[in-house]
Amino acid sequence: MIFTGSAVALVTPFNEDNTPNFEKIKELVEYHIANGTDAIVATGTTGEASTMTDEEQLDVIKCIVDTVNKRIPVIAGASTNDTRHSLSLAKGAQDMGADALLIITPYYNKANRTGLKAHFKAIADAVDLPIILYNVPSRTGVNIAPDLVAELANECENIVAIKEASGNISYAGEIAREVPELDIYSGNDDMTIPLMSYGGIGVISVSANIIPETVHNMCMSFLENNIVEAKNLQLKYNDLVDSLFIEVNPVPIKEAMNYLGYNVGHCRLPLGEMKEENKIKLHSVIDSHEVKAWS
Repeated sequence: MIFTGSAVALVTPFNEDNTPNFEKIKELVEYHIANGTDAIVATGTTGEASTMTDEEQLDVIKCIVDTVNKRIPVIAGASTNDTRHSLSLAKGAQDMGADALLIITPYYNKANRTGLKAHFKAIADAVDLPIILYNVPSRTGVNIAPDLVAELANECENIVAIKEASGNISYAGEIAREVPELDIYSGNDDMTIPLMSYGGIGVISVSANIIPETVHNMCMSFLENNIVEAKNLQLKYNDLVDSLFIEVNPVPIKEAMNYLGYNVGHCRLPLGEMKEENKIKLHSVIDSHEVKAWS
């Protein structure tokens, strides 16, 4: 078990010259540890890994690992649509001191079953770290079949969990039935509690960037059998979650953080500014929840 509860899918703050802002990264790490976040996911989709050089990605992972200093787990995104490249990043993340890896299905290629299995097995065989499979077909065009998940978990002892972000609760149920020993994390903030009702043990969360304590409390309430409290928190904040996906992630979460004074910079191209009307909607929902400003 890598973690239970809330892992923040941490944004990567950038300076005005578009370089990673390592001082801000350190501040964000300390903020999350102080506010109950149970693990940090570095250089994932929300962290804009797809627009980083390998050197930048590994430097960001190292900065987070060093700042965390073993207080909570650090899970490194180390995925591309090229198996050899992914192997290099996975080994690099391990060398940087990451506690686990998050490995997405190769995007754009739309790998067939044999290729997909070989891809994940190659990465699992190359590293000693525990691996979280990442199923998000809306971004990659590929769904990992439940029976393939079962094969991978049975054949690779370090494939121990899945981040499930298909939006299909029936799929999560099938994974829980097919592979009961596999840990399941929600990859969709609005489905955290429904997925946990199938045995999930937490969430890799975008909204935790601005409401870390709330997301932690929601997960812990469920795990401690305070089901009504967990449900109420899920329902209370679902409009905020929806507003954070009014445009493609991570554009809205960075806008939200800048609005709240986090000063994390903008997204790298090809992700651009939000539409003004969407900014207004996002700010309004943030204000309605009285989300704490950065301090």
